[in-house]
Amino acid sequence: MYATLVTLSLLACASAAPAEPQGQVIPIVSQTQEGPNPDGSYKWAFESGNGIKANEEGHVKNAGSENEAMEAQGGFSYKGDDGVDIQMTYIADENGFQPVGAHIPTPPPIPEAIKRALEWIEKNPSPEDKA
Repeated sequence: MYATLVTLSLLACASAAPAEPQGQVIPIVSQTQEGPNPDGSYKWAFESGNGIKANEEGHVKNAGSENEAMEAQGGFSYKGDDGVDIQMTYIADENGFQPVGAHIPTPPPIPEAIKRALEWIEKNPSPEDKA
C-alpha cells in the first residue's frame, strides 16, 4: 500500500512538472549594465525582440549626510494587447515611487461641496485638533 501511494505521488509530481516552452522564444536584442559602482550608482537597459524596452539608472543623493537617499529613474515601454503603445517613466526616491504615464488612471476631482467643507474644517479646527 505504501509503495503504491509513493508511486502515485511521484507520477502526480512528474505530470505537474513544467514541460518544454510551448510558445515563441523572445530574444533579448540589446542589454547593457553598469555597476553597481563604489559610489552606489548603476545603470541598465534592455530591449527584447517583441519591442519591450526598459531602462533605469540610480545614484545616492546627499551621500554621507543625514538626508542620504537612493534615487532611481527609469522607464519602460511595450505594446498592449489592444495594440496601443504603453509608456511609463518613474522616479523612486525618499518620496516613494512616482510613476508617470498616460495609461495610469487618475482620481476624479473632489466635488465642490466636499472641497468647501474641507476648507471650512481647516479654517475652523475643533478644540481637540488644536491640542
